[in-house]
Amino acid sequence: MADLATFIRGLPKAELHLHIEGSLEPEQMFAFSRRNKVAIPFGSVEEIRGAYAFSNLQDFLDIYYQGANVLQTEEDFRDLALAYFERLHADGGRHAEIFFDPETHTDRGLPFSIAIEGLLAGMKEAEARYGVTSKLIMCFLRHLDEASSLKTLKAAEPWLDRIAGVGLDSSEKGHPPSKFARVFQAARERGLKICAHAGEEGPPAYVHEALDILRVDRIDHGNRALEDAALTERLVKQGMTLTVCPLSNLKLCVVMDLKDHPMKRMLELGLKATCNSDDPAYFGGYVADNYLRTAEAVGLTRDELVVLAKNSFTGSFLDAPSIARHVAAIDAYAAAN
Repeated sequence: MADLATFIRGLPKAELHLHIEGSLEPEQMFAFSRRNKVAIPFGSVEEIRGAYAFSNLQDFLDIYYQGANVLQTEEDFRDLALAYFERLHADGGRHAEIFFDPETHTDRGLPFSIAIEGLLAGMKEAEARYGVTSKLIMCFLRHLDEASSLKTLKAAEPWLDRIAGVGLDSSEKGHPPSKFARVFQAARERGLKICAHAGEEGPPAYVHEALDILRVDRIDHGNRALEDAALTERLVKQGMTLTVCPLSNLKLCVVMDLKDHPMKRMLELGLKATCNSDDPAYFGGYVADNYLRTAEAVGLTRDELVVLAKNSFTGSFLDAPSIARHVAAIDAYAAAN
């Protein structure tokens, strides 16, 4: 029988909560800054890595947006995507549904086309090179106003056939899902899937709003839903997928110790949890690291790891035959290992 780390790395899995800008490793930030002659306030890769120390979501976001400034060309976004997919492939990843933040780039003067065309090129090349499929989810920045989100949705229209869904990210506190009711309604009318970050730092009420006002297909994070027993029961009954990010939760002090992470409790309650890396360059681990360190910290069994992997496909936006094929691959892998 394979040891736990080997079992996890080989387990077929999808990643459903990954901000592609958050996969910008310090080495890439430094290389892109030189390639594009963009000044950054760091003299070395080690200095950048040393700055990746946060006590909350806002501390992280401040450096995240600063780091994004080095992304200037389609080639940068293509290279960023390819580097992520190479790591995902090494981690046993077969599929990813990646977030990108157009407003992060258009607000600093880049045309909408640069980020999306670069990412789409990287996604296409990754599928050819590694056999990893992917979908693109366009996120709205909740610290900006809804008018900015509506403008972004309008700018995205030429690419809507290549965008699977929309999401809501950035600073959660003080920016409830209800602030974006109109833009999510407009996205749904265009046939896009709906995700939203809720219940990371924001209260259970934000999860209720994501369900009732945005009518989400998936909840990103969702940890604080556990504070509301009726809400937890509702999520179980609906089979609502939660894209949980353990190492992110630890790094941003959502939990103070990984041993206190609610992942095992979520599974025991029947919640459809998945395991994801969020912003792995900043939070210290890609998807297999999240599986392994969480399993070790809270005592996840192999059967529970298999459930997490299956949830990652059944909670994806893939079509039913693709989901069935991936679930069968998980069963075969588990039986052989």
